[in-house]
Amino acid sequence: MTRRSMTASNAPLNASIDETDDPVSCPDGRQSPAAAALQRGVSRALRALGHSVVTELVLAGGRRADVVGLSPSGDIWIVEIKSCLADFQADNKWFEYLDHCDRLYFAVATDFPIEVLPGEAGLILADRFGAEIQREPSEDRLTAARRKAMTLSFARAAALRLQRSIDPYCGS
Repeated sequence: MTRRSMTASNAPLNASIDETDDPVSCPDGRQSPAAAALQRGVSRALRALGHSVVTELVLAGGRRADVVGLSPSGDIWIVEIKSCLADFQADNKWFEYLDHCDRLYFAVATDFPIEVLPGEAGLILADRFGAEIQREPSEDRLTAARRKAMTLSFARAAALRLQRSIDPYCGS
């Protein structure tokens, strides 16, 4: 099995940094600082692979995907961030994401007990600087209708977030 390094800088995984010098923001206030750091690293890594990235994307049925990557060829990856074992044990709904992506990954820190993660999902080791794919998931291609729905949802979320960043008072 080959590992793909996807770090966005020369900083090694788990490099220490003074949190006061480079805080990781928690954009919607729902993530812990640890989860926000993993989300940042995963997002950087997916961008390094050429994917467009949207975080906290609401899926059909109301669930939120932590990170969604849209590849240049239209493949949809969902990355579920698990900041600690308790986070993983409290959330047993991960399988519901399978209907919304071609590939599902778990992203965890290097000190996470990876043996508890399901083998059919991919594994990404991440920190605030980047990430490495450790295990590829089984691939289950989306139907054309679901791919179109996910791509439209992704595009709308990205466009609305861009507009909100340009003009926070535009629309509702």
